[in-house]
Amino acid sequence: MTIGRTLALLAALGPSVLLAAEEPLDLAAAMRLARENAREVVAAQARRQAAEARASQAKGFRLPTLNLTALWTRTNNPAEVFALKLNQGTFSFPDFVQSDPNSPAPINAGITRAEIAVPLFTGGELSGRIDQAKLAAEAAGKSAEWAGNSAALSAAEAYVMVAQAEEYARLLAKARETVAAHVALAGRYVEQGMLVRSELLRAEVELARVDDLATEAEGRVRVANANLAFRLGAPGDAAWQLAPLPEPRPVDGPVEAWLDMAASRPDLASAQKLLAAGELEEKVRKAPLWPKLAFVARGELYGEHAFGSSGTSGSLLAVATWNVFAGGSDRAAAIAAREEARALCEDVTRFAEGVRLEVRQAFEEVRTAGARSETARKALAAARETERITDERFRSGVVKMLDLVDATTARREAETRELVARAEAHAAALRLAVKAGRRPESVLP
Repeated sequence: MTIGRTLALLAALGPSVLLAAEEPLDLAAAMRLARENAREVVAAQARRQAAEARASQAKGFRLPTLNLTALWTRTNNPAEVFALKLNQGTFSFPDFVQSDPNSPAPINAGITRAEIAVPLFTGGELSGRIDQAKLAAEAAGKSAEWAGNSAALSAAEAYVMVAQAEEYARLLAKARETVAAHVALAGRYVEQGMLVRSELLRAEVELARVDDLATEAEGRVRVANANLAFRLGAPGDAAWQLAPLPEPRPVDGPVEAWLDMAASRPDLASAQKLLAAGELEEKVRKAPLWPKLAFVARGELYGEHAFGSSGTSGSLLAVATWNVFAGGSDRAAAIAAREEARALCEDVTRFAEGVRLEVRQAFEEVRTAGARSETARKALAAARETERITDERFRSGVVKMLDLVDATTARREAETRELVARAEAHAAALRLAVKAGRRPESVLP
């Protein structure tokens, strides 16, 4: 039974190893894959490219525009017939006086028009929109950088969870072997009359409990692998041969150094860029209060069909428009934009303060996790020594089987606490790096 159960446990642990035996993965590689394949990163990159395209679009409005229009019409409208004949160059005064100008014959006319328009002055609206589009593109770039860091952090945490789950399963497999050996030894002692059967039954109960924990651990391994695959943009049944986690790197420097780095955190920088764009909105909204100037050059071809050339004409226009009165709507829009920018400024200021608070919390979590990891390591050493001494005393007949079972249970619990504390130390260091605006890879040994 002991051998069969052990083999079953190893088989359950096998998928994460066997499926990925040819695909080893370390922590740095997991973060790199997340930066390349995570859907939130791909989406953020697409938004960045869209924002850059909109910035190019805004710049294009400053350049001259060329429009080509082709029209064809058939009409007997007296005024249009008269004008079209003049434009086509087919007007004849003798024909005009010999006919009834009020009832002309229908005429076919094709008009081909090319028009070039150059904006000269827009009251600051065009330049404001261009600056806003540039700032929005820069903000999207910072957001994409933040998405990459966040995806890498999520992948790293998932990697640590997989490593923790697999190590926990291995610890339980080893613990089961130990408890099974105790049960076998207790059985021999009972047969020899050296131990009461109640202690053997207590050991068997503990073995069953370890079996339950091992089954639960197998499920955690599968779930953790699925979570890692999700973070890496891989199929849900993918698994990897994980490289051993290195020891967590101690946090360098005082908290002030991390706070200084957080001032340039990508998501905060993105919000600041959007704030700058929002502050330009008042300038844009005031543009209708100024006249708009443009230069237009127009050339036309006239004939019986579109693109005909029996007659030509050209025009040069200087256009000025001024919205003299719009019921106060333009001024109200400018005031609204100014107040929206003021509100956004308060939000960004609060965001910056929240970032500093996040860094302080993350810094304290790292220090606490490091202290817990060290304490758990010492407790584990003590628990292992206690188990060793208790085992020797049991074999000498000094203590009961229950004492040995309790010592083994305490050692297993100490191993679990040390494993959890070590994993949390890794995750806390990674979170601190991202909260402070650094790449999570920067805290790897």
